[in-house]
Amino acid sequence: MKISNSVAFVTGANGGIGQALIHELIGRGAIKVYASVRNKASLRTLEATYGSRVVGIHLDVTDLASVMNVSVEAGDVNLVINNAGFSGETGALSGDDAALARREMDVNYFGPLYISRAFAPTLKSNGGGVIVNVLSFLSLVTLPLMGTYSASKAAALSLTNSLRAELSAQGTAVIAAMPVQVDTAMGAWTDQEKVTAEDAALDIMDAIENELTEVFPGTLSRVAAAAFVADPKGLQAQLATILPSTRSRQSN
Repeated sequence: MKISNSVAFVTGANGGIGQALIHELIGRGAIKVYASVRNKASLRTLEATYGSRVVGIHLDVTDLASVMNVSVEAGDVNLVINNAGFSGETGALSGDDAALARREMDVNYFGPLYISRAFAPTLKSNGGGVIVNVLSFLSLVTLPLMGTYSASKAAALSLTNSLRAELSAQGTAVIAAMPVQVDTAMGAWTDQEKVTAEDAALDIMDAIENELTEVFPGTLSRVAAAAFVADPKGLQAQLATILPSTRSRQSN
């Protein structure tokens, strides 16, 4: 699929990867981008820069009724990017309660499920199109420091594979994007080297145009993917040493 002349719908457009995706979409000739956020004030700069080519949409991806309503409003879409995400930064046992884990599952799994269900008929009507699910390298391996986040992203990867199979008959491609830590607010939990949001967006756009089924955006992500292919058990054993503290941690 070519980005030029496409109409895209991007969730989690408030910053980081979301806004980098929008810049890249417009730069490659998308004629309109619906930018969904919970706070439309975060879109002021984008709207001032691109005018009517960026359409702000207020949306909580965990609210199915709102998602269905928005899919009707954005009936000209042929590219959907599920980018909204949440990390509670907690291990499976280190949180005070399950609220953060439930929020992760609501945003990271049910959000893409709701969006995909709502927009599948729209994509079919508009020629098939593409769905991109922005996941995480932690879809493949578990980092105990962020154990419940890893679980939610693994669930989302399984969902992505199912969507690809179910939507193939209508000509809708489904892509899994699995970056390692990206230099965004959500990536602030570590001071290790990170993928830039711009590099992540560029590689995701290339994956769309080259009709890939999965992409590991950024050089760091590709190195991690190669290590996983070479020795998945060894890599998981290495990550298993990164444990959460006994103190519960809050999201950033």
